[in-house]
Amino acid sequence: MTRIGLISDTHYFLDDTVFTHFKDCDEIWHAGDVGGVEILEKLQAFKPLRAVHGNIDAKEVRWAAPENQHFEIEGFRVWMTHIGGAPPKYNPTVRPLLKTHPPDIFVCGHSHILRVLRDPTLQNMLYLNPGAAGREGFHKVRTLLRFTLDNGKVSQMEAIELGKR
Repeated sequence: MTRIGLISDTHYFLDDTVFTHFKDCDEIWHAGDVGGVEILEKLQAFKPLRAVHGNIDAKEVRWAAPENQHFEIEGFRVWMTHIGGAPPKYNPTVRPLLKTHPPDIFVCGHSHILRVLRDPTLQNMLYLNPGAAGREGFHKVRTLLRFTLDNGKVSQMEAIELGKR
């Protein structure tokens, strides 16, 4: 069993309450638009971190975090990228790969819109976007996701509001 804290679009701002919300997590995943490398360093000092860079990220973040992460955990094939689109309108660069090799879980950021849904056209793939945890953007409320992966099962999916942007 692995408890995951999912965050995205911090844009150089990391709310201290993230550490409280993710205190029982085993890993933190950051889906891009981190801002500065100091955000990655703070998260990595707290818990094991998997991260991708986004379109606004400084070069130090791009060096520290790839554009895509492909990994397996708890019986799931996961693909995390920043600009992936959302079902059914995926980014044209990822769409062909999703169709030929769909992951079990597809994690994106970028839109600043929290979404958790299944795509029945891609083998019931789970699409996750935690929304935006930072202060930059059009979103009104800063958000995170927290969930558990356990031997091919997802449970305890929670949307967490951090407060107004």
